[in-house]
Amino acid sequence: MKATVLTGGVGGAKFVLGLERCGLTQSITAIVNTGDDFRHLGLAVSPDIDTLLYTLAGKSNVAQGWGREGETWNFLEAMQSLGGPDWFRLGDGDLALHVLRSERLARGETLSAIVADFAKAWGIATHILPMSNDPVATFVDTDEGTLEFQRYFVGRQCAPQVSAIRFEGAETARAAPGVVDAILSADAVFVAPSNPFLSVDPLLAVAEIAQALEETKAPVIAISPIVGGTAVKGPTAKIMGELGIAVDNEAIADHYSDFVDALLIDTSDAPPSALPSLATSTMMRTLEDKIRVAREAIALVHSLKR
Repeated sequence: MKATVLTGGVGGAKFVLGLERCGLTQSITAIVNTGDDFRHLGLAVSPDIDTLLYTLAGKSNVAQGWGREGETWNFLEAMQSLGGPDWFRLGDGDLALHVLRSERLARGETLSAIVADFAKAWGIATHILPMSNDPVATFVDTDEGTLEFQRYFVGRQCAPQVSAIRFEGAETARAAPGVVDAILSADAVFVAPSNPFLSVDPLLAVAEIAQALEETKAPVIAISPIVGGTAVKGPTAKIMGELGIAVDNEAIADHYSDFVDALLIDTSDAPPSALPSLATSTMMRTLEDKIRVAREAIALVHSLKR
């Protein structure tokens, strides 16, 4: 099966790892949100892409869910001693990706080419594609004003109340090379259990990606981020409440109604009325959990094809 996954960071990386361990290693393409990307201390940081790289290379901090295992913080401590900003933590090992990416971008190389080289260097077989090589930036309108995504997510720990989310640059951004073809040529397209509003919507805001999702002949399966009436991780449920959206699978199905054919949901939640669904335990704490969720998603694809 040739599988394409639309993904953000932590939850999506877990799902892609599960697909790999189901034997699809050579035939997976992960299209990754870059709306979170930003410049920090002059460095180009791509949080969701780096989470995929660390996870699939076996270098991630599993307990934390992001960053490198065994990370050290000498750079951050030295910078703090000089009065530098410490609200966004850059580890010593993590700096390697940011420095190399920044240097190559400054030479005019594309993010797609840089990510492909990083993945090759670490022996990652999954094709990791940024959604676009053009800059797209997520901004969050809140009761504290408009905040850049990382200022909202990391700096303010998602505390401000959200009234709207915008993706600056998306209206003119082109899909990165290989993205549209990966959607149109796939045997199955999966929407990872990432935050629909902060991690998946930036991809959908790129017109070529949205159009490809509507045109693809492949079944499109979304894995719901809702478990037990709330979000597994992050501010998904909080944002839904603040936007006046019910925290349930009915709302998730409605959000993806333009292109999704079925929903994989947790057994603790009611199914949506408007879409076919399959229930399993969607929590992905262990590697076995990740493989199970991936297998159930594949089974849902096969049931639709039948």
